[in-house]
Amino acid sequence: MQVITEDLVFELEENESLLDGLERTGHHIEYQCRSGYCGACRISLTAGSVSYDKLPLASFRSNEILPCCCRVEEPLKIKVHLLSKLQG
Repeated sequence: MQVITEDLVFELEENESLLDGLERTGHHIEYQCRSGYCGACRISLTAGSVSYDKLPLASFRSNEILPCCCRVEEPLKIKVHLLSKLQG
C-alpha cells in the first residue's frame, strides 16, 4: 500500500505495520508501547483511511491515526517528516 509523507512516497511491505514502514524509511516517529495503549505515535492523517482490529485504548482525534496498530485500508497521506529533515 502506498504511503505519502511530507518528504517521501513509499510502499508498505507485506504484513508490515505503518510504524515499521515509517521507521524503515527513516521517518521521525515517537512511540512507546507499539500496541495502541499510550498514543505517543499519533500522527495527522491528510488523506486515506485505516482500521483497527481492536479499538486502541489511547485517545486520538478523528484526523489522527496510531501507526503502531492501525491497518492501512487505502493509500495514505500523512504528516510525518524524515528524521534527516528534522536534524538538518
